Amino acid sequence: MTARAAVILAAGQGTRMKSATPKVLHKVGGRTLLDRVIDTVEQIGCQRVVVVVGTHSPAVRALVEARLGPGAVAVQDPPLGTGHAVLAAAPALEGFEGDVLVTNADCPLLLPADLEPLFAMRAEGVDLALLGFEPADALLYGRLIRGAAGQVLKIAEPKDATPEELAAKSCYAGMLAAEKHALLGWLGRTSNNNAKGEYYLTEIVSLAVGDSRSVRAHIAPESAVMGCDTPMQLAAAEGVFQQRARAQALADGVALQAPDTVHFAYDTQIGPGTTVEPFVVFAPGVTVEGGAVIRSFSHLEGAVVRAGAIIGPYARLRPGADIGEEAHIGNFVEVKKVKLGKGAKANHLSYLGDGTVGAGANIGAGTIFCNYDGFDKYETHVGEGAFIGSDTALVAPVTVGAGAFTGTGSVITEDVPADALALARGQQVAKAGWAARFRERKRAEKAARGKK
Repeated sequence: MTARAAVILAAGQGTRMKSATPKVLHKVGGRTLLDRVIDTVEQIGCQRVVVVVGTHSPAVRALVEARLGPGAVAVQDPPLGTGHAVLAAAPALEGFEGDVLVTNADCPLLLPADLEPLFAMRAEGVDLALLGFEPADALLYGRLIRGAAGQVLKIAEPKDATPEELAAKSCYAGMLAAEKHALLGWLGRTSNNNAKGEYYLTEIVSLAVGDSRSVRAHIAPESAVMGCDTPMQLAAAEGVFQQRARAQALADGVALQAPDTVHFAYDTQIGPGTTVEPFVVFAPGVTVEGGAVIRSFSHLEGAVVRAGAIIGPYARLRPGADIGEEAHIGNFVEVKKVKLGKGAKANHLSYLGDGTVGAGANIGAGTIFCNYDGFDKYETHVGEGAFIGSDTALVAPVTVGAGAFTGTGSVITEDVPADALALARGQQVAKAGWAARFRERKRAEKAARGKK
C-alpha cells in the first residue's frame, strides 16, 4: 500500500468562536476538535502527521508537540491562505514519499470511512482526489463543477459562479489527497492575485485540470464534514456526535430509558445489559460493565463501574473511582480515587476520597473521608464487612479493620482493629428542667422589650 501522510490545517484565527480558547481546542464528546481529527487520520494509516499552526495559538502548538512531537509542527507565519498553509508543511514532509491527505482541524465528525475513498481513488489512478458533500444550504460553499464523465473541472466560488454553476448540488468540503510531489508542485504555481492577496488551496484543481491530470470527487454525508466555526456549529456537531453515540449504545444492548437525555464522551464504554436512566452524563474515561444500573442525574468521569453495580440517583463518580461488582453508590454520594469491593454500599450523602472500601462494607449516611489537609492527600482504608456509622468523619491516614464498627457521629483519627467498636464522641448529658427554664426566661425578655 502506498505510504500515507496527513497535513492538518489548524492555523486559523477562529474569531467567530468569540472565545479565548483557540477554536480547534474546543471539544466535542469531551475531546478537542484537533485531537479528534488526529485520531481519524491515524486510524486510516497516516504514518506521518503534520499540523499547521499559527503564532497566535501557542496552546495549539503545545498540544501537537505533546502528542506527536516537535517535528509534527509546521508554523504558518504570516497567514497567507490555505495553499500557503499546506506549503508551510513541506519541510516537515521531507523524506516522505507517498500520498498526502489535507484536511481541516475543525471537522470533529470525520470518520475513517469518510476519508478512505480518497486514498481508494488515488490507488485507482486519480491524481487529485477531492472530498465533496451536498449541503442543505449551499450558499457559502464552492461548487464542484463536473464533466459528463464525472471528472472535476473546477471549483466555482459562490461570488464568481454563473447561475448554472450555482445550481450544482455538490460542494467542496476542504479535504483532498494527492501524491506529495504533485501536490507541492501545484501549490508552488498558485497565485495570490485576488482581493485578499492569499494563496488558495482550491486553485490547484484548475492547475491539475490544465495539466490534463485526473481530478475526481467522493461525496460524503454533510454531517461528516461539518466544521465548527461558531458556538452554534459546535453545538450542532455535539448534537450529531451524541446521536451517533446513543444509537451505538442501543445497538450494543444498553437500555437507555430516555436516550436524548444521556450524554456520552468519545471513549465511553458500556457493556450490554446495562440500564441507564434519564439525565446521566458520561464524561471522558468511563467504563461500565454489563448489568450495571446508572440511575438518574448521575455524573461519571474517569471511573470504572463493575458488573451489577448500582449508581445513583444523583451520584458523582470522579477520576479513580472503581466501583466493585454489585456495589451500591447512592444519592448524593461522591467518590474520588476509591476502590469499592464487591457488594460494598454507600447509599446516602457521603464523600469517599482516596482509599479503599472492602467487600461487603457499609458506609453510613453522612460519612466523610477527610483526605486533605490543605497541602497533601491521605488515604482511608475500610476493611471487608466493616460498618461505618452515620455521620462519621474518618480522618486520614486511617484504617478501619475488617468487620469493625464505628459509632454514629464519631470522628475517627486512629486505626480501628478488626471486629472492634470505635466510639469517638462526647458523652451525652441531660439537664433536667433546662428547656422549661429557658423558655420562661426568653418569654420574659420578649415581654420586657415589648413594654419599651
